[in-house]
Amino acid sequence: MSESRREMKVLITGESVNPTRIDLRAGKFTMVIDEPTSMGGTDQGPSPVQVLLLSLAGCLNVTGHEVAKQRNLVLHGIKIKIEGVMNPCTFLGCSFEERAGFQKINVQVTPDFENATHEQITAWLEETERRCPVTDNIKADTTVDVQLG
Repeated sequence: MSESRREMKVLITGESVNPTRIDLRAGKFTMVIDEPTSMGGTDQGPSPVQVLLLSLAGCLNVTGHEVAKQRNLVLHGIKIKIEGVMNPCTFLGCSFEERAGFQKINVQVTPDFENATHEQITAWLEETERRCPVTDNIKADTTVDVQLG
């Protein structure tokens, strides 16, 4: 099998505790996803949409470090700030005129490079964005097949 045709499967499992909270397992890790009290939840974990943005930040971080390493750039760290803008009305059922998800996601990346030029940093950011799997999944039409178990 060629290098470009490899597959890596990622599995998570979860079980709802109540209508807003789900306890999840990913390998040896556990996580709680919940809604804030303002959305009827118990605020025992980040919301699903917060987790999506957390995933984006984590993926940009690891991808950015890998790209820097491959480009022989010394990267000491990255600060990431993400703001997602959405209208919750589709989710809540009060309107169906907009998508249920984010209409816009603003990402601010502040890398701490040692002796990198503006051109090198710009090229690094473009490649990081292009190679980040979570960015790709958010931007692309990924097939999601939801079935009864």
